[in-house]
Amino acid sequence: MEIVTVRFQEDVLKKIDESISKNNFNSRTEFIRDAVRNQISALDKKVLIREFMKFRGRGKKTTPEENAKVREEVGKELIEEFEKRFSGAR
Repeated sequence: MEIVTVRFQEDVLKKIDESISKNNFNSRTEFIRDAVRNQISALDKKVLIREFMKFRGRGKKTTPEENAKVREEVGKELIEEFEKRFSGAR
């Protein structure tokens, strides 16, 4: 693990310390590591959403009848799966 030095303004450190005690972190280091992981995760999600949105409106348009048929098929598959998984669980 590599050591990184970070400088914070005093008011930010006070907020960090308050969050540490409220949220049961063991140290500033643990808090900062968690904050960095959360930020990386949030950025990854933004990238995925942007990629997903590129496909918006490109899907096949379906009729209400087609939607009903798909719901019926999925319902049947779901019931079959439940029966497989839970028939012997009694």
